[in-house]
Amino acid sequence: MKKKYWFTLFAIISMLFLTACGSDDNTGRTNETENGNETTETYKIGASQFVEHPSLDAAYEGFQAAIADAGLDVEYDLQSAQADQNNTGTIAQNFVADDVDLIFANATPSAQAALQATREIPIVFTSVTDAVGSGLVDAMDQPGDNITGVMDMHPDAIIETIAFIEEYFAGVNIGVVYNAGESNSVTQIEHVEAAIEGTSLSLTERTVSTSAEVQQAATSLVGDADVIMIITDNTVVSALESVISVANEQQIPLFVGEPDSLERGGFATFGIDYYTIGYRAGEMAVEILTGAKAPSDIHVEYPPEMQLFINRDAAEKQGVEWNSTWDDIASFIEE
Repeated sequence: MKKKYWFTLFAIISMLFLTACGSDDNTGRTNETENGNETTETYKIGASQFVEHPSLDAAYEGFQAAIADAGLDVEYDLQSAQADQNNTGTIAQNFVADDVDLIFANATPSAQAALQATREIPIVFTSVTDAVGSGLVDAMDQPGDNITGVMDMHPDAIIETIAFIEEYFAGVNIGVVYNAGESNSVTQIEHVEAAIEGTSLSLTERTVSTSAEVQQAATSLVGDADVIMIITDNTVVSALESVISVANEQQIPLFVGEPDSLERGGFATFGIDYYTIGYRAGEMAVEILTGAKAPSDIHVEYPPEMQLFINRDAAEKQGVEWNSTWDDIASFIEE
């Protein structure tokens, strides 16, 4: 009887021990069938977007598409900072508290806040103009231990835009509106200033801190600017219709930073497709989530080749004298 008692007790203790060892803090991310068999792992991604506008929205759509194409089961938590720098920090901290598997940071302020909040959770960014200058990575080929991504500005985009203006609108004053609080915008304006050196062009700047100030800033350019150039500034692009209305009413050609803004009423851009860079960022996320690569193994990338896009309707509304050369060198977008 004693032997049977001790044998039964030992068996019970062994079963309890094995059950404890088999538990895992991450079991909530593994799906199970009704009979208890494990199926596909579920990943949780926190998506931080600085503000809603078509370009950033397209990048997020591309990101999701790449992950869906890879067959991963993902739960998304999309949070918008509503163009408020303070909100980006709160969003990032909440993602860390929720122990997400990866953070998708859509725009420079969101990426900066995510990196400040964690050096452990993987971060994949896009819609970032200058990953090095904004302090996200040390070098394009030397990303940090937990961060990498895809830029949204081709290194020659501003140079090509200024060259186009110089060739077809020589001698004009270029008016720009941007948020000086966005480091990506400051970098772009520095590139604009460098590009116009030695040309016949000049520059007039207006700065804003919120989207509500964009209309007044654009209106203040009337009489000073011959053309308006809007870079990929999130604050201004989120209120782009305010600039478009001024450009149309005053017949001032409006150059924009990407094709999505062209569809809204800009005249011309040397742009890239935000869906494409979002998709590439999604491919990076797949490699990281599946363990194929660490963020530090994936170099930061520039967007694919850019091209000249023109909106014919906007050209007419903004009093642009058409040049037949554009028929051969541009792709055309309608509103």
